[in-house]
Amino acid sequence: MSGKKRNFASMQDNIQHISVAATPSWLHPMEPSVAPPQRFTYPFCYVPHPLCEAAAAEVRRYIETAGRGSGNAPDDTTAAAWSDEVGRGKMFGVLVVACPDGRTAFLAAYSGLIGGRNDWPWFVPPVFDSQQPDGYFKTSEAEISAVNRLVAALQQSPERMAAARALAAVRRHGDEAVEDYRRMMAGAKLCRDRQRAEGCDEALLIRESQHQKAELKRLRHHWAGLVAEAETRLAVYDGQIDELRHRRRRMSDDLQRWLFTQYEVTDAAGNSRTLMDIFAAATGTIPPSGAGDCCAPKLLQHAYRHGLRPLCMAEFWWGESPRTEIRHHLHYYPACRGKCLPILTHMLGGLDVDPDPLAADDDGRLEIVYEDSDIVVVDKPAGMLSVPGRSSRRSVLSLMRMHCPDAEGLMMVHRLDMATSGLLVVAKTLAAYHNLQAQFAARTVSKTYMALLSPASSASAATVPPVPAGHQFTIDLPLRPDPLDRPRQVVDRVNGRPAVTECRLLSTDGLGRTLVELHPLTGRTHQLRVHCAHPAGLGRPIVGDALYGQPAERLCLHAARLEFDHPTTGRRVFFEREADFDILLNTKTQRRGG
Repeated sequence: MSGKKRNFASMQDNIQHISVAATPSWLHPMEPSVAPPQRFTYPFCYVPHPLCEAAAAEVRRYIETAGRGSGNAPDDTTAAAWSDEVGRGKMFGVLVVACPDGRTAFLAAYSGLIGGRNDWPWFVPPVFDSQQPDGYFKTSEAEISAVNRLVAALQQSPERMAAARALAAVRRHGDEAVEDYRRMMAGAKLCRDRQRAEGCDEALLIRESQHQKAELKRLRHHWAGLVAEAETRLAVYDGQIDELRHRRRRMSDDLQRWLFTQYEVTDAAGNSRTLMDIFAAATGTIPPSGAGDCCAPKLLQHAYRHGLRPLCMAEFWWGESPRTEIRHHLHYYPACRGKCLPILTHMLGGLDVDPDPLAADDDGRLEIVYEDSDIVVVDKPAGMLSVPGRSSRRSVLSLMRMHCPDAEGLMMVHRLDMATSGLLVVAKTLAAYHNLQAQFAARTVSKTYMALLSPASSASAATVPPVPAGHQFTIDLPLRPDPLDRPRQVVDRVNGRPAVTECRLLSTDGLGRTLVELHPLTGRTHQLRVHCAHPAGLGRPIVGDALYGQPAERLCLHAARLEFDHPTTGRRVFFEREADFDILLNTKTQRRGG
């Protein structure tokens, strides 16, 4: 679908009228204490601008007031429900804008629904209101719910339950009958063995054995027939259930497709596209559930709709942390990539946006710690890729190829996240690569990381008690990727892959930051970062962890020690490099020498 142009001049006229005559409930004027940024926020990696922090403070005050049910509440009669749901955890967002009359103001939004509503006063409305009681979406949703009730009724109907019980009983009786006969046959065989020893007629004994085997076959066939009859009777009901489930799936898919054709979002130049068109072009798929209902699309769409110029944006979490994701109360977070990346890529068109800080190139410096004919050990700086990515950024592997142009085959044996600094070993020969890979697979390679943890928040302090220096313990939290927000990882005790880390607390400074030593026994993506940040782990994000904590100048995670058997000599070797963030603590820690 080709983009459509909106008349933004008329929109600006409207907002000028509104701003002078009667400020709408969703527009919140503010007196800026600092100059606005020169470029708009890159939403997937940012440090909140002071204007956004001021706006977020106003949102927090509003949330607290609403929870107490004062006259400022969304609705005093529903203040308790509001407070309960928000307290369980909700993402909020702010967008600072320039009004046509020259004033600065901000808009506020929340992700998804609160109390089943997307229209709470004080916040911007949704991109598309799917919650109208008599609208197509709610009507279709009710039809799908009716099918769900039919499925549940059939599953629990007396007739089906009786058929299921009859099938279970036939299977049980059949198994018992066959097992009883097999035991009888075993006893008869022992008897025949004694008779053979006594010289009885062998032909008679063989005929008896053959008869019993044939009888066992007939018995199994008999009960198999009874089981098949019982399965057929149950299949009448289960077939109806399967048909209803297929109908429900078709209805749900059709409704989702219809819904995402109703979500139409605009960029700063006035070009409009539906979510179906955006995701079809970006991913070749239909949008995931909830796409378009996050804070950022709501805020930008409402600003464009009313002729407001976006200046900066931020999102923060309020309430309890989810059981799987890393979300800390009042911490700022980037927009999710699974739902929002395709949408915001379109909506930011026409704005002068900050560049992605993670795409900025580094200076290419790479310290070689050790080198021989088989391996190279390097100290990777924070911000450098381990292997080449989609961007043109330098990587350890690309620099090693320039350093060792005659090597038979340079290969990365293991990797570090781009934001993580520290020791990496690179194989210069195929034999060395396979040897080291086998050591990593057998978990005989010892890796020690140093991490500087953020001070405990009031929320985490309540759930994660203080741990004395020198204390050692193990964190066991299985991990899996978040399919809607890669590369973020979530804790999943059912479907996650094992992730185990040994920890030792070293020291804490006067600001509450803690230096820890980490030994990963497995090598999952973001394992150390999640184990540090998650409430069931250390409950304290690593300083500078923009994904699971708060951004800073750098991620304070460093691969400080690497120990393995040399692939050629077999001699145990180890290498160490101090973390450059140790100086933040003004603390000397005792390390092993070698």
